[in-house]
Amino acid sequence: MVEDNFVEVPSPEVCVSKIFEISGVKFDPPIAVDLWPKILKHKWLLSEKLARDVGLRMACVDFVDNMEQALDEYLAYKRKDLLSSLGAQTIGRHIWDTISDSQPPKQLVQRRIILPLTQPLLAEKHGVIPPKTIIFFGPPGTGKTHFVKAIAGVLSWYYIEIVPSMLMVDGLEKVGANLRAIMEKARNLEEAVIFIDEFEEIAGSRDSANRVDKSITNELLKQVPLLKNQGNRILLVCATNYIRQLDAALLRPGRFDCIIPVGGLSDDERSTILNYYLARINAGDIDIPWLVESTARFTPADIEYFFQQVAQFAFEQELAGHKDYKVNTATLQSILPQMRPTLTDEIVAAFEKERAKFARV
Repeated sequence: MVEDNFVEVPSPEVCVSKIFEISGVKFDPPIAVDLWPKILKHKWLLSEKLARDVGLRMACVDFVDNMEQALDEYLAYKRKDLLSSLGAQTIGRHIWDTISDSQPPKQLVQRRIILPLTQPLLAEKHGVIPPKTIIFFGPPGTGKTHFVKAIAGVLSWYYIEIVPSMLMVDGLEKVGANLRAIMEKARNLEEAVIFIDEFEEIAGSRDSANRVDKSITNELLKQVPLLKNQGNRILLVCATNYIRQLDAALLRPGRFDCIIPVGGLSDDERSTILNYYLARINAGDIDIPWLVESTARFTPADIEYFFQQVAQFAFEQELAGHKDYKVNTATLQSILPQMRPTLTDEIVAAFEKERAKFARV
């Protein structure tokens, strides 16, 4: 069987002769040279679909008779195969709804990213160019990854996360090469959100980096413009807790279109998330104002962990007592002191300084 990077194209005369002999259709030499590899790819695709080796004659006749459809089928099959190799996921829209409408990053993402991408004709009419490359930065646990998944969900695009294990599968020396290979694959996709977490690990400042780290950052500096110049609908989103560690060249206009801060939650934002989790447990009477005030320095990740502990406690209480157990304010008051909020006054103050220096929306 024949597949993508393999095809040795015969001379124009041979291509014309082979196709004519098999299909009875005579093409001009330049067209025949172009069609021959596509016929072999079609043979490969038919063989894959039928789970047997399809003859060249059958593949050629079928391709010539259904040329446009055959090309579309091959591209769709390869794209599906590519999505699988990159670990693509589909994300539900409900994640977007868990983020409070009052949260500043949500308003910004809605205005700058979601609306131009979902209203392309209107955006084009007014010369609005949707961002293709974005950095989210902020303290740990503030919901940066959650935001990226929410974007993929509300757009109904595939979500693909580039994790360190994908880059380091062949050792540290090959990280740059693997990054290039993955980005080349990503550029062949349509409607996908590509996510890189802990971005500083592969895009750190070159000023104090070793040879390997410099080469990785250099590779990334090459790949970002290539991705931006593609005509397809791909969004590269990177997240970092340490924006000061990123190479300065990545933070200048031209490579990343938006650099968006994601900080702590306001009372309204925290209330939205708290009510989301309360609706998913067996809850009784809860003093919501007290709960909102008591979780002032909690991040979304802190709140999720808190409710995991609450759910486990309630489960064990009902199992031991053999009767319905409803979580109430007293339950939450007993568990809350065991929690350690991620955010502190010092972390919040440092983030505000970074917001003023680095944010670009």
